[in-house]
Amino acid sequence: MPDDSAWAALRLSAWLAVTVTPAYVLAGAWLAWALEFGLRRPAWLDILVTLPIAFPPVVIGFGLLWLLGRQGLLGPWLARLGIDFVFSFAGLWLAAFIAGLPLAVKNLQTALQAQGRDLHETALDLGCRPLAAYWRVHLPIARAALAGGVLLALARGMGEVGISLMLGGNILGRTETLSLAIFNAVSGGDYRQAAMLSLCLGAFCLLLFGLVRCFQPRSRNLS
Repeated sequence: MPDDSAWAALRLSAWLAVTVTPAYVLAGAWLAWALEFGLRRPAWLDILVTLPIAFPPVVIGFGLLWLLGRQGLLGPWLARLGIDFVFSFAGLWLAAFIAGLPLAVKNLQTALQAQGRDLHETALDLGCRPLAAYWRVHLPIARAALAGGVLLALARGMGEVGISLMLGGNILGRTETLSLAIFNAVSGGDYRQAAMLSLCLGAFCLLLFGLVRCFQPRSRNLS
């Protein structure tokens, strides 16, 4: 059976999943709008959103540590506001959010692109403002893509290790998520516990992937 530290990691990961999911929904919807229908559709924003997919997580984690750490560029200012991302749940949350967000945004953006510009122009001709057209027309049609992207983002965020190590610090019973607990168990030679925790995390991700398939449009046999 998992020990107390493993149960603590499970509870922490569950709470992390609950709190980061709404952020995936809101940020994914807004960023997809900015990238697809924004007035200028800035290339730098697309690069920034896509970066965590291709960039090494440990490098991103170091960059965030350099930016948000207590001795970082924004660290002293954040400390005066009572905000601390290092060795805290906030750091774990930020790591999961950054790691998973590109999947939520890109999945929705692809669905929006498939709708075509004619639909957008028609909504504008009928009197909708650009932002209202997005929320009332485009997003309801693409809600399945948003849901699927959020589930994929959650699976990616729960498996995050590199950024979490840099920001959270991997403190036993405090900032040790389920994925970090697996890493620690393997490092300590406790393969039995690593296997049990891996089954838990793997089952959770398989459940998410199964839900993603439920949101995918079914092809119709026209023959």
